Amino acid sequence: MTALPGPVRQMGYVVTDLDQAMAGWLELGVGPWFVIRGLPLRADYRGEPCETTLSLACANSGEMQIELIQQLDTTPSIFTEFLAAHGPGLHQLAYWTTDFAATMSEVNKARWPVVWSGGEGYGVRFAYVEPPNAPAAVIEISELTEVTAANAIFIHDAAAEWDGTNPIRVLGG
Repeated sequence: MTALPGPVRQMGYVVTDLDQAMAGWLELGVGPWFVIRGLPLRADYRGEPCETTLSLACANSGEMQIELIQQLDTTPSIFTEFLAAHGPGLHQLAYWTTDFAATMSEVNKARWPVVWSGGEGYGVRFAYVEPPNAPAAVIEISELTEVTAANAIFIHDAAAEWDGTNPIRVLGG
């Protein structure tokens, strides 16, 4: 029995150059990429408030969503911590839940440390936890709302229908 809901839905990679990382995935036929650049983010990092700026890109490979994360500043965070210890690479496996509170209750019962959390005011709550013997540095638990579910379907369907054109699609601003 696990505290986590359902299957792994996303693999997250911390990168130092978002465009270079997308180019590598595009060479493997993964795309199109949906990009948000310069996203200000407030979160709790190991119990302390943290403000940082990220650029993110998402695409699907089959049923698996791939997320690329580049932190644009040097503020101590879960991402700078990972880069200092490992360099760029696979950082997190993500689970999506429609009942965030119940999932977090199970995480607390399992005594998994929450090392990065937030999302209030951003439309989706998230928590990164450190279970023992995990196959990634952290496990992300992300709230699946009507909006985030629609976004996941949109990215999935775009990949399923992708003909190689318009490989990078900027979202927002």
